Amino acid sequence: MLYKNNLTLLSLLGLSLTLVSCAKIDVAASATSSKCIRADMVLYNTKIYTANEAQWTAEATAILGDKIIFVGTNAKAVNYMCGGAQIMNMAGKYVYAGFTDSHQHVEGVGQRPKTLSLFGINSLKETVNAIEAFSVTVPANEWVQGRGWIEREWIDEKRFLSKHDVDSFTADKPLFMPRADGVSALVNSKALELAGITKDSLDPLGGKFERDVDGSPNGYILASAMDIFRDIIPLKTRDYKKDSLVQGMFENAKVGWTNTQDAGMPYVNVEIIKEIQAEGNMATRIYAAANVIEASTMLKRGRETTPDNMFDLRGIKVYIDGTLGSRGAALLENYADAEHNGFMNRTTKDELDPILREALRKGIQIQTHVIGDRAVRAVLDWYEEAFSAVPKSEWAVADPRWRLEHVQIIPAQDQARLVSLGILPSMQASHGIGDLNFAPDRLGPDRLGYAYPWQQLVDRGLMILGGSDAPVELGDPRIEFYAAVTRKRLDGTSGEGWHPELAVNRETALKMFTIWPAYGAFQEDIRGSVEVGKYADFTIFDRDLLTVSEADILTSENLMTIVGGKITYQK
Repeated sequence: MLYKNNLTLLSLLGLSLTLVSCAKIDVAASATSSKCIRADMVLYNTKIYTANEAQWTAEATAILGDKIIFVGTNAKAVNYMCGGAQIMNMAGKYVYAGFTDSHQHVEGVGQRPKTLSLFGINSLKETVNAIEAFSVTVPANEWVQGRGWIEREWIDEKRFLSKHDVDSFTADKPLFMPRADGVSALVNSKALELAGITKDSLDPLGGKFERDVDGSPNGYILASAMDIFRDIIPLKTRDYKKDSLVQGMFENAKVGWTNTQDAGMPYVNVEIIKEIQAEGNMATRIYAAANVIEASTMLKRGRETTPDNMFDLRGIKVYIDGTLGSRGAALLENYADAEHNGFMNRTTKDELDPILREALRKGIQIQTHVIGDRAVRAVLDWYEEAFSAVPKSEWAVADPRWRLEHVQIIPAQDQARLVSLGILPSMQASHGIGDLNFAPDRLGPDRLGYAYPWQQLVDRGLMILGGSDAPVELGDPRIEFYAAVTRKRLDGTSGEGWHPELAVNRETALKMFTIWPAYGAFQEDIRGSVEVGKYADFTIFDRDLLTVSEADILTSENLMTIVGGKITYQK
């Protein structure tokens, strides 16, 4: 397999970095030292940000097998620079505890290069032109698929796409193209026809068909309405899915993620990932949640993990409301720019309540998609009712660490409830800067005071699990780190009333992508920081992200990714 060959090549490249000289270290002498301590790899002559409060920085680290056996000074690292150890002089490089993306979809990351990507196109006209050019390559009656269009970035018309934009060149083939948020999509007339959707069709529970003046669906669909079309698109083959998962992990390692938390995967992917792990072909660790539609299977089978902790399935992903950009997020009050307050019930309380109770008894983590303040409050109510309904003597774990995913709009009283209930916010800093282009219009000035309120949550003692939501966003740790500490667009601009005080400092941002996600996955004792006894997971950049200018964060480069003591990516 190509990827496995890549791993072999990377190992050889890593060996080529072995150096035997440093101004302050006599490596040759260490090879004959009576104090020689066995190690497989030593990184020295660098600055290591450990994410460990007790030892925030170090100069060197040593690895044996897949674990860290030393963290300290260059002088003391000499004792490990002997025998067959791979010794790497990291001068000019900066080593970090391995970065974790706390919310993404690995298969989607791997599929992104295989379909039409509309990310980064800055006008409606160019987006439609790209769809037309791609559709020409698709045979008649086959599905035209892609994703990533986002009207908030367009410089001509900032409106949702409709079937009227694409029908003229897709009359003989159905089209399905999710918006960048993944919770709304464009379909064409052919797709509507195949799905049997007409002006007389009712909106599905937890979803919506946007309509023309005469009531006909206009091709822009939201939330559960997307499932109707997904169900009629031919299923991907198992080989296609496996290739996408392998590619997704490699793409993640390439940008510096050592671990990703997959927020909702089908059970077929669980089996495929275990197969990939058995083949030794995982470039990153994966902590996963099964989709709520397969909750009964999850609750029956329970947690599943591999002996090397490369894969760990422990959660159930639940979906409640839509997104702010599509006006699907459930708000307590109407949108400032629409006469409604979004929708809920992608999963109803009646459906969810027995799942919550059984999850407490089985030790299964609940991860719930909520964005609007109405959805946040409702789900906190449901969590609290489940906690009260199941006696603590029946809980499988005393601290269930249930999560709210995205959780973008949180009034002060609900921030306090996150603390009192022990609920973890899993948030994507890139949403907070991408949404700059429409959130003020959607929310109005008052609600902006508690939208994406990162520092407010940290001030309350909460750990924020930082992620990207790739492939909804690009999935680049540099962008996520930059967004968390600047609260600015990538060009350095911001907006009036965007509350720059809600950005976090760089030390906090580092925790958001290292030790705090490890805690959010019950893994803080085995990974998330550079400490003796933990897995040897490292992200290595060419710049010091904690001291360089804001702009230099974005232009830094990931030079190497190490997972379990193995180089899984090297520039």
